[in-house]
Amino acid sequence: MRSTRVRRPAPWTALPVTLTALAACTAPEGSANPEPAPAVAAALREAERSTHRAASSYVESTTTMGSALSMTARGTLTWRGPLTGTLRIRYTGGSTAETMRRLGSTSMEARYLPDAYYARMGEVFAGKTDGRHWIRYAYDDLERVAGSAGADLADRMRDTAPHTSVKRLLASSDVRKVGEETVRGTRVTHYSGTVPGEGADGQSVDIWVDDRDLLVKKVEKGRTAAGALTQTAYYRDYGVRVAVEKPPAGDTADLRELLEAKPRS
Repeated sequence: MRSTRVRRPAPWTALPVTLTALAACTAPEGSANPEPAPAVAAALREAERSTHRAASSYVESTTTMGSALSMTARGTLTWRGPLTGTLRIRYTGGSTAETMRRLGSTSMEARYLPDAYYARMGEVFAGKTDGRHWIRYAYDDLERVAGSAGADLADRMRDTAPHTSVKRLLASSDVRKVGEETVRGTRVTHYSGTVPGEGADGQSVDIWVDDRDLLVKKVEKGRTAAGALTQTAYYRDYGVRVAVEKPPAGDTADLRELLEAKPRS
């Protein structure tokens, strides 16, 4: 029977802050608000439909969350069915970057699959888990890590497709067309508004949509328990092929197993 040589509190138990950061700017819509101006609402609905139909894209993003985290992420995602994809994440600051340094690397590969989020860790981690390099964060187990918010966190992680940001703006009572601009050489239309947040304060959402009604850029800002959160993302190559493989079972440690393992005496 395989032994799991871990000691609690283990540094990787802090990594769910990364999951929170990836999902925090896609909070579920709140209560209904007055409809935006008809022309703006029509444009946003068309952008949501077009972006949803595109079904996949290349994404690159930057995220900061108070003193806990700053990171970049790049890769491809598809929302044709359950969200799947592969991202390369690099931790550039905050306490989570320090955690990753203790595990031997400040970057990792993340894979979204229908059942779980998988994170490939460094050699230090593998040395503590019988040579296994991957952690499996089963969506059904996240409540064990994130408390009562775990189920909600899992739902958000499975709903991080770009059209979600457009949909959120339709719940804004102050959404407006800012004007025509240029993003990375592409002429786009900029929309901005405030959407319901987790607490008393709302979150700001800005999106830029091209002449094909596809989301090109988004900026979302709000507050979390860890501090102010800002996420900027760029989208391109809509319709790109996305293929994701589940990491080998023999090279994967389940988060539940790590949390339940008895510390060495």
